[in-house]
Amino acid sequence: MIGVVYEEVAAPAALRGVARCVWRSASEGPKRIVPDGCVDLVVGGGSVFVAGPDTAAWSSEAAGVVSGVRFVPGRASAVLGVAADELRDRRVPLGELWGRSVAERLLEGSLSPAAAVAGRLADLPAEDRAVAELIARLEAGVARVGEAAAGLVGVGQTGAGPARVGQAAAGLARVDQAATGLARAGEAAGLARAGQATAGPGRVDQAAAELARAGEAAALAPSGGGERQAGERDETAGSARSGGGGQPAEPSTEVAAAAIAGLGVVSERRLRRRFVQAVGYGPATYLRVSRFQRAVALAPRISGLAALAAAAGYADQAHLSRECRALTGLTPRDYFPRRSTVDLAVRDRLRSA
Repeated sequence: MIGVVYEEVAAPAALRGVARCVWRSASEGPKRIVPDGCVDLVVGGGSVFVAGPDTAAWSSEAAGVVSGVRFVPGRASAVLGVAADELRDRRVPLGELWGRSVAERLLEGSLSPAAAVAGRLADLPAEDRAVAELIARLEAGVARVGEAAAGLVGVGQTGAGPARVGQAAAGLARVDQAATGLARAGEAAGLARAGQATAGPGRVDQAAAELARAGEAAALAPSGGGERQAGERDETAGSARSGGGGQPAEPSTEVAAAAIAGLGVVSERRLRRRFVQAVGYGPATYLRVSRFQRAVALAPRISGLAALAAAAGYADQAHLSRECRALTGLTPRDYFPRRSTVDLAVRDRLRSA
């Protein structure tokens, strides 16, 4: 196997709240990078680029020493000056965003990635507290987006009582449920191609991913049947089913009141739009990614895929298998035992470098 050395340190104090970490990697060959919901500034291999939020695995071909800054989910767009959904599944040369002079200084080593980011923070917009709270709830292990959005989603900025908040959260859950059906239809259609002689695993995965993304976009149409407003790029991909009788629980009065007072209740459409612009894709896709990253973190300590699926929050082992294949291109039995496809270092979790 090809050797890889990877190290990750906490972001400098000047970057706290903006950068998750500063990292450095040295390798002799390509590495499989799987989605983690983050955006990275990457320097190495003779180029400087921004690795956008991924929806599927990609292969980093950069050899030698590569370094970078991994942004906190939801904060990269403010620093980079471009909406995160414009970067989704892309590697964008930094020169296109910050100009050639900064990129050249990074390449020659006269400017470090951390220093380059620090130089952009003087006029940084304040954090979107509603988006940040939704990200935190999704990462905490909720089963569905509607549950995470309870108390954050309402009919308007003010005057939204607990009942209206609960109704909006339920609507968000229904959108996710509709997206689930479309995404599964896309997955089934893509997997059906596996029987064709000309369709290799890579093409099957690509077709399934494309159809799933189409399902995400279609599910965003308002329940009343109206057209989406021009210019909106909201998306969702519900991958978890609602529990109990199929209806999400309404938030308590205390939760709703705290949200209204501290974060400001926003409409479902507005919160989703802000989330997509800040993170790069919709809340349900982020939920899928964060749940898989939870499985990656738990894998070294849990024996057996069924136990891992339960601990990470999947419905069952089959659910974990489908998501692993969609996000990494490998089955769980291929991916988890030999994470050298990402990095050989025991503590490595290189995902968007």
